[in-house]
Amino acid sequence: MIKLMSVVGTRPNFMKIAPIVEELKKYPHIEHRLVHSGQHYDQLLSDNFFHDLALPKPAVNLNAGSGSHAVQTAEIMKRIEPVLLEYKPHMLLVVGDVNSTLAAALTAVKLGFAVAHVEAGLRSFDLSMPEEINRKLTDSISSLLFVTEQSGVDNLVSEGIFTNKIFLVGNVMIDCLLRYREEAARSEILERLGVSNNGQACRPYGVLTLHRPSNVEDRSTLNGILTAVKNISHEFPVFFPIHPRTRKNLETFGLLHYLSDSPREQNGIISLDPLGYLEFLSLNDHARIVMTDSGGVQEETTVLGVPCLTLRENTERPATVDHGTNQVVGVKPDRILAAAQDILRNVVLGDDVRPSRRPPLWDGKTAPRIVAILQDYLDRSSPQN
Repeated sequence: MIKLMSVVGTRPNFMKIAPIVEELKKYPHIEHRLVHSGQHYDQLLSDNFFHDLALPKPAVNLNAGSGSHAVQTAEIMKRIEPVLLEYKPHMLLVVGDVNSTLAAALTAVKLGFAVAHVEAGLRSFDLSMPEEINRKLTDSISSLLFVTEQSGVDNLVSEGIFTNKIFLVGNVMIDCLLRYREEAARSEILERLGVSNNGQACRPYGVLTLHRPSNVEDRSTLNGILTAVKNISHEFPVFFPIHPRTRKNLETFGLLHYLSDSPREQNGIISLDPLGYLEFLSLNDHARIVMTDSGGVQEETTVLGVPCLTLRENTERPATVDHGTNQVVGVKPDRILAAAQDILRNVVLGDDVRPSRRPPLWDGKTAPRIVAILQDYLDRSSPQN
């Protein structure tokens, strides 16, 4: 029996691992153990996603909790070490770019276990982003690198990674989206928010998400973003599912006055609790515009064909700009507002000037490609062979 362990810690991780877990059911000779680091431990950030994505209960929950990057990374390493030593996997599978990804990969390699990284090679070239450091370090110690887009392959090759480790397989998050899009359409979120009639979106609205420290831990930046979004929301409501850390900072900075908690208002920035996967997918699928600092949302809106403004100065996912509906507009209010007005003007005119094309291999079949490569590698390298 070949033993595979995978580690997840945050909501984007759950969406990336779910299609792989489902595909592994076709390979009974691969025993799979799912470990939850506990990096996202709030029910709205964790448990609801496991339910929506039909993920099995993790074999182990490390319950690492929150803390500074150093504290959280160290805590996960300390807690996962005995789990790895007890299970002795032939390979550890990590996904994404969060602290759980790097902590688990580092611990495994130090113990002599091979690591495979899903979503390898993405680069923002901005080392002020903790995720960029996690990505680069995880890629440098992994045996298999599963890449979502051609830019990732180019980045890894330029960093001196051997090409026999690199596999362009597509985007496993899109597997998840395509599988659940129809089910998400049956969600009652749009009716609950008063923008839909009998399941049909009938009133325009926007969506905002913010969670990156550079945006939500600096009062001036956060104030500027909300100023621009408030202006946009004069046209229609902008729904803002708020990450717990972001909400705490809004309170600390005295910026709650920008928000309304009445979901059926005709306009304004409407604050919402974090949503489950199906509700959030439905909300984005019918939006007039999405404004975000999330990498995953950039990818999803590309496939959904929804105009997206990335509220950062860079993106590690250039395929969403080259192929999709994404524009990187930064955080200055005038740039955000001008880009949004341009999108909305074109929508009114019925002129879609940014048609969305799916990047190559974003076809809903990434998980089968990943698992087939994993099986081949493990069959050749496991001791019994």
